[in-house]
Amino acid sequence: MVLTRLNTRHIRWVMWSVLAFAYLLMSFTRVSTAVLAESLTLAFNVTATELGLLHSSFFYLYAAMQLPAGVFADRYGPRRVAGTGTFVMGFGAVAFAMSDSFLVSFLARALVGFGGSVIFLAILRFAVTWFRSDEYATVTGLTIGVSALGGIIATTPLAIATSVIGWRSSMLVIGSLCIVSALFIFLSVRDRPVDTTDDESPELTADDGPTSLRDDLRSVLSCSDVWALGILNFLILGVNFTIIGLWGVPYLVHLYDLSVARASLYVLAGNVGLLIGSPLFGWVADRTAAHTALVLISTLVFCVVFGTLSALGTPPLVFVGILFFMAMFVNGGVSLVFTVGRQRHPDEVSGTVSGTINSVGYFGAAVVPAVMGVVLDVFWTGKTVDGTPVYSFTGYRVAFGIATVAGFAALACALWIHRIRRPS
Repeated sequence: MVLTRLNTRHIRWVMWSVLAFAYLLMSFTRVSTAVLAESLTLAFNVTATELGLLHSSFFYLYAAMQLPAGVFADRYGPRRVAGTGTFVMGFGAVAFAMSDSFLVSFLARALVGFGGSVIFLAILRFAVTWFRSDEYATVTGLTIGVSALGGIIATTPLAIATSVIGWRSSMLVIGSLCIVSALFIFLSVRDRPVDTTDDESPELTADDGPTSLRDDLRSVLSCSDVWALGILNFLILGVNFTIIGLWGVPYLVHLYDLSVARASLYVLAGNVGLLIGSPLFGWVADRTAAHTALVLISTLVFCVVFGTLSALGTPPLVFVGILFFMAMFVNGGVSLVFTVGRQRHPDEVSGTVSGTINSVGYFGAAVVPAVMGVVLDVFWTGKTVDGTPVYSFTGYRVAFGIATVAGFAALACALWIHRIRRPS
């Protein structure tokens, strides 16, 4: 059936919602180890370094798959790529819930990351085909906002669910939802509009035939802007997923003597920041075209946030909530790197561009948690609480200091990107 312009405009948001739900589930599993840290430590008898490795196992295949996932999205379309990835993610989540050893849990969580690795890029590729270029930043911001909602569900709601039915049952529910979501993607999502002949619908455009894969890769990977955007993403994602996504709860539990449930409220504040910041920055960027300036401002604020935490160590709890909120709020501005990348390359390789930027970014999300775990183990006090190692005030300050240095390196990338208007 040929869709009318009005129907297509409504249907594209329905399809985006189906894809976005899968991304919400992926985001939940990605950061769930923050609240599950104590349960996982007790279940598998692991050190901080091992817990960091377990957390980061999600990101190893996730990071490695970003460039191939972008190529797949360009070549095979969002429907097949996102549907298959969501199913694999669900299978991995079920395996993680049933794991009986550290090795099995590590491999299962890596499988979750492998499946989830393609979903975001499939959504960005979907946005290129179904939305106008001046809507792209808004759609990207809304998509990342959905990921923040998944992060919020992985804080206090997950802590409550874990206390009621246990962490294994909670993950079984998520795995089941992933499999159902995959079915809905296959049944409802379409890669492009059926009718693109309506001149009054400039946002509904179909793709031309595929170009040479070698030429596409060469045009993307030879561009220094893409690598600068990726390194910036590496630094910001690596820090935020480590501090907010993994060590935020233990930091509050160890140094402020809070319960896990109460500590998770402050991590929730961070995810609320991302939930608000990503759509807001996208909306502003589409209306002002100040994409690189917004990235620059966001990175500067990021440096101030972690510099403050490093200097004070244990600021008042309300202040911690505000700083966590701001760290993730400006992450929404940093996510404009995808829009900047899309603007500087043809639509036909938009998935490949986004995949390259995300690949470098998530390599940081895989590396930084392990580095932070090593740092904290150096500053272990020798004490444990309910089997969980307790780390010193100095150790957390050093970790925040590393985050601050990473922020200044990201700021240098943002300055360079802002000055260089075209790919070199």
